[in-house]
Amino acid sequence: MRWDEMSGAACPVARALSVVGDRWTMMVLRDCFLGVRRFDQIQRRLGVTRHVLADRLKKLEHAGVLRREPYQDKPVRFEYRLTDKGKALYPVLVTLIDWANVHVPSDQKSPVTIRAKSTGQPISPRLIDRLSGEEINTRSVDVEVDDERITR
Repeated sequence: MRWDEMSGAACPVARALSVVGDRWTMMVLRDCFLGVRRFDQIQRRLGVTRHVLADRLKKLEHAGVLRREPYQDKPVRFEYRLTDKGKALYPVLVTLIDWANVHVPSDQKSPVTIRAKSTGQPISPRLIDRLSGEEINTRSVDVEVDDERITR
């Protein structure tokens, strides 16, 4: 199954990956969260070809994750802004950064530190159930797939 064919899949992981499931897409989103919005700036930071970047931006726009807004009239030039749907991916990116810093160490110091605005201290993300307030992990939840409960 091709990436673009996964958007209609029943599996939520497959549907999510149909939107953000390649390395360039996540790197584009990272830059957008950092406030980089213009095509040339994104291309320069990532070192990606114009063709690949244009493809990923179109895909994210089509999926409703980014929207194009003109910032110049003559010639017309656009910047890419996160939509509410795109902003909802922020916890995913923060969790991915934390996971990589903990489980995929590098010989170089990570250039990314995410700090709490209120304290200035580095954060340590965890996933919490909004209704119960309980942490979500492999021991605290059961999963149902097609009405079949999968327990561990």
